[in-house]
Amino acid sequence: MAPGPPSPDPVPPLRRLLPDPGLVTVHDVLKPLDLAGRALADRPYTVVNFVASADGHAAFQGRSRWLGDDGDRELFHGLREHVDAVMAGTGTLRAERYGRIVRDPERRERRAAAGLHPESLAAIISRSADVPLDIPLFADPAARVVIFTSGELDTTDLAADVDVVDLDPGELTLTTMMRRLRSDYDVRSVLCEGGPTLFGALLQEDLVDELFLSLAPKLTGGGTASAISAGPELAELRTMSLVWALELGGTLYLRYSLQR
Repeated sequence: MAPGPPSPDPVPPLRRLLPDPGLVTVHDVLKPLDLAGRALADRPYTVVNFVASADGHAAFQGRSRWLGDDGDRELFHGLREHVDAVMAGTGTLRAERYGRIVRDPERRERRAAAGLHPESLAAIISRSADVPLDIPLFADPAARVVIFTSGELDTTDLAADVDVVDLDPGELTLTTMMRRLRSDYDVRSVLCEGGPTLFGALLQEDLVDELFLSLAPKLTGGGTASAISAGPELAELRTMSLVWALELGGTLYLRYSLQR
């Protein structure tokens, strides 16, 4: 029998623990997501992706990438492939030196075939307009960016396609941002990649639908890095349902749905 087409996954199959034990690829578990099909009338369907150490920190030596592995990175890029927009806080953009969201030509082709724009929109919110315009994201002509702010921001010399939405300070909320993404940019699904402060703010405004969490078999031993969420404590605990649990090399890849 002739071999089939090569798998798009550069990592070995993962061990699915729940719901149905067996071996699966990242492509297998992400292909049927259809996050855009779950969009609400007034806002995009919103998922959050984090990696955390076993002792509860979201970064080591200031970077989340030291906690990840090949499986986590494949899920990271795979989720980007399936959403209309990716959002990250300005601190995360600066620390991780963000570049173009979808760099792989094959991923862009698959996005186009699925009816998505080949390049995910990068969505940013900043009350003070303290946006790191020197990161690679803004130097790439193929990048698509929208910035919601109430401050002064000059983007005239940037190579990227940047749209600035000026809002009154009283209007500049994540709820407003999500509403405008849905109505003005036809964004049906959003992936939030952090940081913890942005995730905490999304929880405060009840804008999170799912959490993808990679739990790394690594210990930071303390430090100043926060947990995956930061900010004021919620008025009530939010409960979640476990959708799947995968494992590779000791890392657990967990998908949760927030209960409403």
